[in-house]
Amino acid sequence: MASSNLAPRIELLAAEIGDRVYMDIAKWHLQLNNAHLHKPLAERLYPLIADGKVPTEDQVNRILGEIPVKIGGGRHEVPLLNLLPMQGLVSLMDVLEEFARRKDW
Repeated sequence: MASSNLAPRIELLAAEIGDRVYMDIAKWHLQLNNAHLHKPLAERLYPLIADGKVPTEDQVNRILGEIPVKIGGGRHEVPLLNLLPMQGLVSLMDVLEEFARRKDW
């Protein structure tokens, strides 16, 4: 597929991730779109669902572990995986399952 065809799909996936998945920091829920992490995450996850297969939790966790989140003014980095509560991971897996099964694109 040409990259121009992928952009709208990745944007759609990013929008869903941004709206439905959050980080939990000191019991404060920060949506991934507000943290500007939804697009890089969608770009990394899209290849896993492009062929209609639902990714495993291990595959998703590996990618989440590779995405650094800067904290403390950039003095430290924490993997995104460490900032998602279980419900955030469940929501992410739900989004990926829904998108993997879509037939309208």
